[in-house]
Amino acid sequence: MKGYWQRRMPFIILLLQVIYVTAHTQPANLHTETNDLSSNSDSPPAALSALQNEHDQHGTEYYQGLVGEALSFLEPLEKGSSRYSSLKSSRFPSTALYYLGELISQLYFNAPTTDKGTSDEGVKEKDGGQTLTGPLSDGVALLRESAKYNNSDAIYLLAQMSFYGNFSYPKNLTESFQRYSQLASLSGNSSAQHMIGFMYATGVGGVVPRDPAKALLHHTFAAQGGHSKSEMTIAFRYQNGIGTSRNCDEAVTYYKKVADKAIAWYRSDEPGGKTWVADSYSLADDDGGVYGEGASASSAGVNAQRGGGGLDAHAALDDVLEYLDLMSGKGDFKATFSLGRIHYNGQKGLNRDMKAARKYFQAVVGQFWKRDGTKVETTDRPDIEKFACNAAGYLGRMYMRGEGVDINYDKALHWFRRGITGGDAGSANGLGLMYLHGLKVSKDAAKASDLFKAAAEQDYAPAQVNLGKLHLDQGRADDIQIARSYFELAARYGNIEAYYYLAEIANFGIGRDRSCGLAAAYYKTVCEKAEPLLSSFAEANEAYANGDRELALLDYMMTAEQGYERGQANVAYLLDQENSILKLSTRSPISKPRSTLLENPDLALVYWTRSAKQNNIDSMVKMGDYYLKGIGSEPDMEKAAACYTAASEFHQSAQALYNLGWMHENGVGLIQDFHLAKRFYDEALETNDEAYFPVTLSLLKLRLRSAWNTLTHGRVNSIRYEPAPSKQWSLSEWINNFMEDDRLHYMDYEEDDLLHRNDPTHGADDGMYDDVIDDGVVESFIIIALAGALVWLIYYRQQRQLAHRQNDGAARDQGNQPRPVGGQPDGGVFPRNGDPAFAQWAAGGVGH
Repeated sequence: MKGYWQRRMPFIILLLQVIYVTAHTQPANLHTETNDLSSNSDSPPAALSALQNEHDQHGTEYYQGLVGEALSFLEPLEKGSSRYSSLKSSRFPSTALYYLGELISQLYFNAPTTDKGTSDEGVKEKDGGQTLTGPLSDGVALLRESAKYNNSDAIYLLAQMSFYGNFSYPKNLTESFQRYSQLASLSGNSSAQHMIGFMYATGVGGVVPRDPAKALLHHTFAAQGGHSKSEMTIAFRYQNGIGTSRNCDEAVTYYKKVADKAIAWYRSDEPGGKTWVADSYSLADDDGGVYGEGASASSAGVNAQRGGGGLDAHAALDDVLEYLDLMSGKGDFKATFSLGRIHYNGQKGLNRDMKAARKYFQAVVGQFWKRDGTKVETTDRPDIEKFACNAAGYLGRMYMRGEGVDINYDKALHWFRRGITGGDAGSANGLGLMYLHGLKVSKDAAKASDLFKAAAEQDYAPAQVNLGKLHLDQGRADDIQIARSYFELAARYGNIEAYYYLAEIANFGIGRDRSCGLAAAYYKTVCEKAEPLLSSFAEANEAYANGDRELALLDYMMTAEQGYERGQANVAYLLDQENSILKLSTRSPISKPRSTLLENPDLALVYWTRSAKQNNIDSMVKMGDYYLKGIGSEPDMEKAAACYTAASEFHQSAQALYNLGWMHENGVGLIQDFHLAKRFYDEALETNDEAYFPVTLSLLKLRLRSAWNTLTHGRVNSIRYEPAPSKQWSLSEWINNFMEDDRLHYMDYEEDDLLHRNDPTHGADDGMYDDVIDDGVVESFIIIALAGALVWLIYYRQQRQLAHRQNDGAARDQGNQPRPVGGQPDGGVFPRNGDPAFAQWAAGGVGH
């Protein structure tokens, strides 16, 4: 079915485009008629006319009542939120639906207008160049009337509506800034101060110029009022020195305030803490990365094995679920368990579904245990016990926490005890929590500790955190070190509590020296993990999925200012003017012109830079591109080269290596050196073999340029062909190679003899090859002979030295022998010095 629609979608889109072009040939006087009608509507809304003369007779409650009445008009206009209620469709059908919506909206705005007298919801008011009609006009009029008398709720609602476009109200950032300023001046409202600080920080829409100092000031006012997002924003600015000098202690102070709120929110759903589906992900990953599939560091090399992103990620998930469902229907218990776990945990594009998860887990345990608790014969399925125990652990957790079912501690104990029989870590941790908190069992911290330890030994992160907390409560130095080790193990899996305890240990110097930088990093991670509480990723993703790029930009920008790296990358990606060159929307005649809000290369460079500083390799390469081309700043070749060099460290980005090769080849920002250019091109290919085609073409061109440079004696360093280093062989390797060469020599001879046995010309050659000897064999023989001679010389020298020592020993022994009895000592041929005969000896008398 999917293939059917994919084959026909191009024709459907083409048909829609033809209809759109036809619709745009409507006479222009239709628009004129609409404008004329709207310009003649000066009468006040009916809901306001009866109350208009009673302002001075009512107080605050009256205007608060106006706000309530306005909401009764506006709330039915709010679109229902359908964010990820089910699997998103594949990209092709969703693209068609997007263009169908655009077409319908275009047809609607070009249709003939109804007569003013025949409409119950006649035109009431114009705002921002757009017409407000019906309930929207009535509601806005009531809010504006209440705002005239400084009703805070009315002012805030109008500010939010003009900023986000709520209730179909047209966006007007200038009006929103004025409303926020009015509210901040009136009561110091922290939300209003936060929004003013945001607009000064980003300069979005050109309402106010970017002013980091004013942004910090207003965020500080908001933070003093307890605004968590402003606290995060200030902490990030102090941590990175944005609009102020770096101050780690200030950053830790603000991050800790937010982290304390985040961990309290997480623990509000005990036992076990809150569970949610992460909404922060990179938009570029859906296209294979910033530079596309294979060219981006996020989808090349080791990252290519992650399986994320892709051109049709949601369709891929749909295919996986369809396959698993098929296999589950055939009795595959592993597929059934996988379906249960996917629906329990949820993921991008799929909400958590406790009902479906319980159904699949029940199906798995039903294949291993009967209703009476006895086991089913499973000799042909040896792995089913493990999966059944894991499923039992999930069921126990669901009954303990009331996820999709009513809380039932008896059933939780039942399933946990079954899961423990198979060594399930989740069951051991769940049962440990029940003993720790006394849920249907008596409190027993010692037994809970044993259960946590059994699960922690299986590298189960929640159990490691629970065991670490028990050790930390002991307060002894050894226990503190053990607790920290458990927290570090759990942090590998992103456990929010583990990061919180590590932050506390680093901040207060518990069992170690205080580390401000480490504490700030850990607290920041805790804050960022509490996405549903502190971020607007969910709203941004929904707006992006609905095609509202402006609203998505604003929401992502909120997260970016708070320090979320993915928010910064998403804002830069939306603002980047080069990321949609080949997209269908840019070529379609029904595509709308790019919004001026999305035309801000200066701001794009700011967020590429912030994302790169948080170790995003592709963002670092993008920074280099902007400096190279002068986008968002003046061209700066040195900065471009520095960005590419940083991104190419450890060969992480083939694109950066290729760019460095290009810069060396052309002498742009770097010294022109063909040899270095070749090295970078070669390294790019080694990093990513998908770069074979562009690298090969570049190398071909480079070789031609290098050859011409050599021929004309140019000043550029040409390519030097370095000989491959010869291997240094050991003596045994030389001998083995010699024997191998000799064997091959005789094998070649025998084969040659066989080939020429029936050859009538055999033996008629001129003998010119008879004296040719393999040079390798000769060299091997000479080396072996020299080595043997050296060994013989060493042996001969040692024997000579040994003989000499033996002779010296014999001489000493002979000198120490006793004199013969009655005889004269052997004085030798000549008398010794001191002997009486020495003076009479002619030679001895000289000089005496």
